[in-house]
This record gives sequence, C-alpha cells and structure tokens, in this order.
Amino acid sequence: MMEGNFNDDKWKRRQDIPRLRLRDVKLKRILQLFRPYRFLFIALLAFSIGAAILRLLPPLLMKEVIDKALPEKDKNYLILLIIGMAGLPVIGGLLELGQNHLNNRVGQGIMSDLRKSLYKNLQQQSIAFFTRTRTGEIIQRVVGDVSAIQSIFTTLSITAVTQIITILSTIIILFTLDWRLALLAMVVMPLLVFPVRSVSNLRKNLRWETQKVRGDMSSQVGEEFNVSGAMMTRIFTREDYQEKRFLALNKKVMELELRSNLVGRWFRLLTGLLEPVSAAIIYFYGGFGVIGGRMTIGAVVAFAAYLGRLYNPLSNLLNLHVECMTSLGIFQRIFEYLDLEPDIKNVPNAYKLPALEGHILFKEVSFSYQAGKEALQQISFAVEPGRILALVGPSGSGKTTLINLICRLYDPTGGHIEIDGHDIHNVTLESLRGQIAVVTQDQFLFHASIRENLLFAREDATQEMLEDACRSAYIHDFITQLTDGYETIVGERGFRLSGGQRQRLSIARAILKDPRILILDEATSYLDSESEAYIQKALDSVMSNRTTIVIAHRLATVLQADKILVMENGCIQEEGSHSELLKMDGLYAKLFHTQFAKKIGT
Repeated sequence: MMEGNFNDDKWKRRQDIPRLRLRDVKLKRILQLFRPYRFLFIALLAFSIGAAILRLLPPLLMKEVIDKALPEKDKNYLILLIIGMAGLPVIGGLLELGQNHLNNRVGQGIMSDLRKSLYKNLQQQSIAFFTRTRTGEIIQRVVGDVSAIQSIFTTLSITAVTQIITILSTIIILFTLDWRLALLAMVVMPLLVFPVRSVSNLRKNLRWETQKVRGDMSSQVGEEFNVSGAMMTRIFTREDYQEKRFLALNKKVMELELRSNLVGRWFRLLTGLLEPVSAAIIYFYGGFGVIGGRMTIGAVVAFAAYLGRLYNPLSNLLNLHVECMTSLGIFQRIFEYLDLEPDIKNVPNAYKLPALEGHILFKEVSFSYQAGKEALQQISFAVEPGRILALVGPSGSGKTTLINLICRLYDPTGGHIEIDGHDIHNVTLESLRGQIAVVTQDQFLFHASIRENLLFAREDATQEMLEDACRSAYIHDFITQLTDGYETIVGERGFRLSGGQRQRLSIARAILKDPRILILDEATSYLDSESEAYIQKALDSVMSNRTTIVIAHRLATVLQADKILVMENGCIQEEGSHSELLKMDGLYAKLFHTQFAKKIGT
C-alpha cells in the first residue's frame, strides 16, 4: 500500500527511523524470564538437591564394603550396604523423573512466553517496519531463534543447579576423606576454567552469524515458494539462479555450524583429558599412601570414584557456560525484537473515538517517507459525511499515501487530520480503524475458507449476516455453486479464485464490517467487462450512506463523486466536480481525455 515514488536504496538511507544496535545481553535479563515460574523452580531445586545427594552416597557405601563389611566378614552389614547401593539409584531415578518434568514445564513455559511476547510486539509495529524487514527474517526470529535457545531453558536449571550442588558436596567429601589428595585434585581445576572466555566469545559470534544466514535462507524460501514468487521464477525461467542463491546460503550455514561444533569439540576434548590425568595422579599418590599405611584401599577407590563426580559436573557446568554465552548472540536477536518501539502507537491519554458521522478534515498535512523529499505537501481538504471523494492523478502523486494517513498506518510529518472534529492522533488506534474499511487493488485473502476470510472482519457474524454481505457484493450465488460453499479453501492469497471473485469477496468483507468511512482503491482496470459490472454494483451497495474516499480508475466513479481532488507530485493541483474541472482545462481535463474517456470510446 505504499506509493512507488522511492526506491529501496533511498529507503535504507532514511534517517527518521533509528536502527537497533547490537549490544551485550545482561544475564540478569535472561534470569528474569524465570520469574513467573519461581515456585516451580523452588520445587525443581528441591528435587535437584535430593537427587544430587543420593548420587553422592554409592561411593561411600562402596568404601564401607571394601574397608569394613568384607574384611570383617559381616554378612548383615554387607546385605544392608548392597540394598543401599541398589535402592538409592531407584529413589534417585524417581527424583530425576520429577526433576525433568518440572524442568520441562519451566523451559517450555519460558519458550511460550517469549514467542507470545515477540508476536504481540510485532503486532504493534507500524507498516513502515514491515516494508523494511523481510518476512523470512521475522519468521526466523519468532520461530527459529526461539527454538535455537530451547536447550538452554530445558537444561539450564537442571544442569546448573544439579552440577553446582554435586561439585560443592563432592569437594566437602573429598576433604573429609583426605585433605592432601583433595588439594591435589583442586590443582588441575583452573586448567578447565582458563579457555572458557575465549571459546564462549568465538562460539557466540559464530552463532550470531549462523542465525543471520538462516534468516536469509528463510527469506528466500518464503519469497520463492509463495504463489507469486513461484510463478515469477517460472515465468522468467530463473530456477537455476534461485537454486544457486539457496545453495550458497546452505553451504554458508553448514560451514558455520561445522566451525562452531569443532570449537566445542576441542573444548570438550580438553576437559575430558583432565579427568584420567587427575585419576592417574590420585592413584599414584594414594597407592603410595596405602603402601605406607596412611590410607585404606577403600578410601583410594572412593576418592577416585568421586573425581568423576567432581570433574564431570565441573566440565558440564563450564560447557553450559559456553553454551549460554554462545546463545547470547541469539538472545541479542530476540531482545532486539522485544525492544522494538512501534512508530505508530496510542499516545498517552488516548481516548476511544465515538460512533462517527464521517466528516474528514485535512489541515495542511505533509508527509515524508524519507528526509528531504515530501510525498505530500500542505494538503488541505474536507469531506462531508456520506459524500464521495475521488482522488485522481498520475502514478506516484501521493494518492495511496493520503489514504494510509487516514488509517494512521503512518503519521503526518506536518499538519493534522480530524474526523468529526477529533484529531486522529489523540484517539485509540483500535477505535479509529474499527470504523474504517479499506478495499484495495491487491486484496489479500488468507489460505483459509471463504467463511474464515469473511469472519476476519467480524468474528461474531452469523451465517445470515455473511450471506447478506455476499449478496450485496454479488458473490453469494457463486459461493453456493461451489462444492464446499462457504467452507471452500481459497488457496494462498486467494489464487484459487479469479481476480473479480477475490475483489467481490473483499468488498463483502468490508460490508460485513459496516464501517462509517470506506476507502477504495478500485481494482477494475485489469478485469473483464462482466467482472467489472459485478464489482460496480457491489461498490454502489457498499458506498451507500457512507463517507467514501476513492482512488478512481473508472469514469463511472469519477462522475459519481461529490468532489474530485486532482493530485500531482504530492500536491492538490485542482479541486471540484467533474464538470467544473473540465472547464478548467487543466490536469484533470488532460487525464480525462487520456485515461477515462478512452474507456467509453469518446
């Protein structure tokens, strides 16, 4: 619905909409996502502590078997220890089952909240945002990016809490068994920590770049495989070109994923080597301790067993830190969209617009898509309730921009627009747009049934209301002839219907909304005479007793208008009725003889 009077390069250079800049994400903000689930998290913490403690007991039971039960040949004690060794894992498994369930509830809840917040914020963005942002990029952030951090939320709480508890309790037990061996085990721990920062930063950058390229892939797939894109590709036989573009992006994603995985594997290899090295040191020192009588065999075996419960959790915790830091690049992308401020929004203390009569007033309205070039310049006019205003002029003169301002799809850069004496900037968007219906040349229909497309205008409409609206739009008889009637699926963008049928269905949708102000961008220029005749009857029905603004392409509409505005270069050049404008012998007269009169053979 934008005027075609600027190109993409100029649009990218516009200065009035600030670009979001990449910034570091604070861990505090990520942790705040857990706040609505804090009670579940407390329960999860209790399960985690219980499971972690139970996992620490088997090595101690093993020590008792080796050092006491077997040497003393105490069968009862041995049976008790064996029951403990077999029973504790069962109890621990049940705790872990509850732990995993709670963890998934928390993780999936946070994911759902993120998607909901992203969707809600995107719904509030202005048309300007969607004209400068690719659809595939939006889909990637809402679906792909949120899914990419799912593992963080589904493993963060369970891994972090469990591993921290395991590490702390293991250190306490190690010092209880032998403080000298415990200190020896602590010496190698810094070797695990040192490479974390470098690995984290490298993988974070790689993950950011990967998601960006994935967004490019989503954009290409979305554009190429919708009906219009697929048709365009085949008409111009550009299948090979599109395939090369996709393969290049696909290869880039593969290379980035391989690099990220390789970095992670090197880090895990390093952390994995430290445990057997440490175990060798412990057996060396502990073995001499047993020979020297300073330690028991059970103590050395238990100590060696606890090493795995020290280094593995520490390695997992550090890997989790790396994964969290790696995911910061994705969190940055998600939070960028969560932090987007809509260009068009309700002002503080905006009030609900009452039921309208339909008086529209423009007071010296100007608008610019980009700094330094005005699409509209000092536009002033009035439309009385129930009247028809026709807008005519060459392409790029500002007609579509003007009707977009009435709906507050954009805000004027100068001047004011009033409806029934209310400045539309001061009323709520919902109450304003709720009393306006727009029928444009390129009507959008959802890939859904005819009924669902109609109910989009009024979800509480009855079957009788749907049929009455369709009769007024001269489309009901066609619908009843379809096998599935109103349940017929119209296809992507309504491509299973003809242009005239789509237009009449769109008019029926506007009638169903029952607006006080109707905006029409007539779409009969490329239709056959039969479809045009149907649509003219439908337009006559929908325009009755409503304030109507029409971008006129037909002579009948021009003649029917109470007032005609002739626009050129963003200005109103002429204003008046059809006969008055012809007498001026100016731009309108020229347009009439070159555009309108030809259609009736005069």
